[in-house]
Amino acid sequence: MKNTFGQSLSVTLFGESHGPYIGAVLDGLAPGMDIDEDFIKHQLLLRRPSGRISTSRVEQDEYILASGVFNGKTTGTPLSILIPNTVQRSSDYENRPRIARPGHADYTASVKYHGYEDFRGGGHFSGRITAAIVAAGAIVIPALRKKNIMIGTHIKSCGGIKDRDFIDYQDDIKKLSDTDFPVLDDTKAFQIRQMMESVAKEGDSVGGVLETVVTGMCAGVGEPWFETVEGRLSYAMYSIPAIKGVQFGDAFDMVDKKGSEYNDSFCISGDHVETRTNHNGGINGGITNGMPIIFRCAVKPTPSIYKEQDSIDLKTKEEVKLKIEGRHDPAIIHRARIVVDSMTALTLYDMLAQRYGTDFFFGE
Repeated sequence: MKNTFGQSLSVTLFGESHGPYIGAVLDGLAPGMDIDEDFIKHQLLLRRPSGRISTSRVEQDEYILASGVFNGKTTGTPLSILIPNTVQRSSDYENRPRIARPGHADYTASVKYHGYEDFRGGGHFSGRITAAIVAAGAIVIPALRKKNIMIGTHIKSCGGIKDRDFIDYQDDIKKLSDTDFPVLDDTKAFQIRQMMESVAKEGDSVGGVLETVVTGMCAGVGEPWFETVEGRLSYAMYSIPAIKGVQFGDAFDMVDKKGSEYNDSFCISGDHVETRTNHNGGINGGITNGMPIIFRCAVKPTPSIYKEQDSIDLKTKEEVKLKIEGRHDPAIIHRARIVVDSMTALTLYDMLAQRYGTDFFFGE
């Protein structure tokens, strides 16, 4: 099992849903970066469950910075984050038949690891592990902000209800950074919440589309062919449980248009180059062009539902009926957005450090 991504900055994830700890190790951080513990707590709070539209398992997400930090600054050596699991309920899984949950990794994990994987709550495949990603992202997001690079994600659509588009990027990103339900239009936010609660009462779940914008990225970051910005960000996004599709710019929305409609014409604005439109989402030839990076992620409906489903017993290989018990989210899209922000930040930090060197983020 490989659990590390990144080149100049590498991030390794560890832990299981019902184990004692989950966490992350960041190797390759610049020395002297400020560690804002209040910000880490804030980011983790945005990922935590919220009312009737989320699981009833509510971890406090107290964390330990076990290495790599001294006097509130990064040392440049590996930074390790430990997050205790304190609300496990392993009885939901122990002493029961090993039934593969449709939509989960139970079957594929059993095949790959020959049945030795910790299957409780999905083990290492659980969305619980994303708390470590959020904590890791909270280490680098302030460093990106010092370079005027801002990241924001909202629920673009959910259950057929569509949020408004980004209008003023800076104002919208600020609004999103302060809310646990990332919808820009307050009326649409109310409608989406109501729809999620209705789906939860049915014992079912719902997915949707997240839209992310990154402002302040300079032109010239990324490589052609195998290290494109789209490729690196997609690689990161697809590591997040439930992400099943990624689109940059207008992509599929414009495939039936002509080149004259899709191309982004260049112009000079003050002392720098811009494009009059941004159908390509801030990327040309796999390299940033200085315009906002815009992409969307398709989030599948939460696979754990309370309706009866067909499945198999992993031990006996017999067909069985499954009705899931325990604590599950009817929707995870509102919690997933901070994970998308965090993975975006870690990826861009890594690419910028590759382009300009680790001291690009030197804290002094």
